[in-house]
Amino acid sequence: MRSFDFAPLYRASVGFDQIADMMDRVLTSDVSVPSYPPYNIEKTADDAYRISLAVAGFAAEDLAIEVKENALIVTAKKVPAKDEKTFLHRGIATRSFERKFQLADHVKVTGASHEDGMLHIELVREVPEALKPRRIEIARGKPAIEADVVDAKAVN
Repeated sequence: MRSFDFAPLYRASVGFDQIADMMDRVLTSDVSVPSYPPYNIEKTADDAYRISLAVAGFAAEDLAIEVKENALIVTAKKVPAKDEKTFLHRGIATRSFERKFQLADHVKVTGASHEDGMLHIELVREVPEALKPRRIEIARGKPAIEADVVDAKAVN
């Protein structure tokens, strides 16, 4: 019997738990899963999230954040310096990257900050009033429908 690890489903999505969509996306995606740069996704409130990416070696000018069709895309392009250094060991990766996160409906990016080698992206889920649950009052006595019925004698 096969067992499935659902951890990959939660790595690239924020704000929704629609397993069928995520399963379809994971099964049809590339076999290679990018691991650079490392990141965290945290829930900061009931409807608020933060994605933190470790972007050591990148300036704020090297980074770009874009939201397109419910996808958050973070890219970085590092322009090599003209005075190339000779490294004996190069352990800090500053290669260009593109990282995509799938966003649920009504999840909006509210801001981003870059400090101490970390890029923090703030997200919030804003559910429209029309989609929020609402309470329906129950009338007592006469049925509520009778008030809207027009008497047939009055019309003729």
